[in-house]
Order: sequence, then C-alpha cells, then structure tokens
Amino acid sequence: MMLCVAAVVAWTAAGQAAAPHDSLRALPVTGDITLDFFGLRDLSGGPHLAGEQAPGAVAGDRKSPWIAGGLSLLLPGAGEIYDESYWKSALFLAVEAGAWILAYSWDKQGDRQTDSFQDFANAHWSVVQYAQFAQDKLTDPKVTYKWLKPGTEGQAPWDRVDWNELNRMERDIAGYYSHTLPPHGDQQYYEEIGKYPQYNQGWNDANLSLSPDYATVKGNLTPNDLFYALERGKANTYYEHATLFVSVAIINHLVSSIDAALSAGWYNSRVHAEMGIQTVPAGTTTINVPVMKLAYRF
Repeated sequence: MMLCVAAVVAWTAAGQAAAPHDSLRALPVTGDITLDFFGLRDLSGGPHLAGEQAPGAVAGDRKSPWIAGGLSLLLPGAGEIYDESYWKSALFLAVEAGAWILAYSWDKQGDRQTDSFQDFANAHWSVVQYAQFAQDKLTDPKVTYKWLKPGTEGQAPWDRVDWNELNRMERDIAGYYSHTLPPHGDQQYYEEIGKYPQYNQGWNDANLSLSPDYATVKGNLTPNDLFYALERGKANTYYEHATLFVSVAIINHLVSSIDAALSAGWYNSRVHAEMGIQTVPAGTTTINVPVMKLAYRF
C-alpha cells in the first residue's frame, strides 16, 4: 500500500527571478525521516520527484541486513540497536542475560549436588567389601586373585585395591558381573556403583549373607544404594536444566539474528520521502514552493 502526502508552503522571494512554470529542483533526501525533515547531516543527493532527474544519487541512511544479522548473531539485541528497534533489543538482551544466569546457576547447583553424592559414596561404599564378597561367593576357589594390596590396612578402600586384578576377577565372573569397575574418582566409577545391582554388596548396610544370585541381590537393594541413586539423579536433573538454558541462549542468538536482518529490510522499505522546489503561478507572477511527497509502505 502506498500513502502519499503533498505539503505546499509558499513564499515570495524578493528580487528573485521567476523560474519556468514547471521546473522542479530535487532536494537530496534519504528516506530517513530524522535526516530528511530535521537535516541532521549534509547530503549530496537522493531520490527525486517524478519527471525530474536526480542530481547524483547516494546510498543514504540505509541499514544492511547482513550487518544487522551478524551483530545479533554475536550478541542478541545488537542488530536491533543498529536497526533502531530499541524495545526489541532490550527484550533479546534480557533473554540472553537471563538464560546464561540460569544456566550458570543450575550448573553450579549440579556441581554441589555431585560433590554431595560423591562424598556420600566415599563414606558408605567400599570397593574392598565389594571385592571380598565377589571373591567369597562368586569365584572359583582354585583361582587366586591378588586384588588386595598388602600392608594397606587403615587406608582408604580405593587405595587398598589393585584395580587390574579386581577387573580381571570381574571379567572372570562375567556371567554375574556385566561391568568392570572404573578407577576411583572417575565419573563412571560414581555412576556405576549407583546404577547396577552388582555393586549393591559394596554398601556398608548390605546384607552380606544374601544368596549371591543376581535376582536376590537386585530384589534387596540397600537403603544407602537407593538413596544414592536418588541423589545422583538430582545432580543429573540440575545439569539437564543448565543444558536447557544454554539451548535457550543459542536459540536466542539465531532468532535475534533473523529478526535483525528482517528489521533492517523493513526499516529500508517502510518510509520513503521526496522533496523539491517547484515554481507555480501566483496572480501576475510566480513563486517558489517546497513540495514534499511522503510514501509509507505497509
């Protein structure tokens, strides 16, 4: 849709020679209302009225969709500032800040929860007890495994075990043990002892007199085992929340970039103005009048 408005203001120029009746001199305008109507900077050319030749066109105050999109891809809202869409800029910047603050907060909460359940495991789960149960109940008595380091009494359980020998024993048991225990401190160490029933007998509240068959052990998971699984699950949930808000931030970059590029195009197309000076008859003489044509595209 094109809306055109013509405004005419007349004045008499004393001593000025009359120009031809239909002459029109185009004034340089850019399509930017701020520049064209208030003259905030010098211009050397621009659009012209129908029937007249422009005295040297220039680019004017247009917005580049590529620059707008690139700025917002780097920092959401920056392209909107370039487009002079300040409210949208504030919105994208607020979403960006909020997403990263929440992502950081959930990630830190996940770290604290991880420290908590790992401390619980260090205090209540013993690899020595787990290995001893396996050796007593599940191995061939004719086979010797030297998983316990001599002279390590009083040390932390994980420092008393030769992990290579422990894993060899687990592989030999194979039919009952589906996994070999990763070294202490490894992320998989803390995951496996709370995930698979084969590790239930390492908890300090385990009933070591239970039958060693898998179904019996699985049906009698200890309170510490169940509590630990819940605590580890909380940490995973916190990290999932952190990942969600990181995804929100990434999406915010993309949406802001697309919006800024489109806004630049809308900025360039929605307002177009042309101005000129035209001579018109006034009684027995002629006068010079400024003429403005304003077009707004919806």
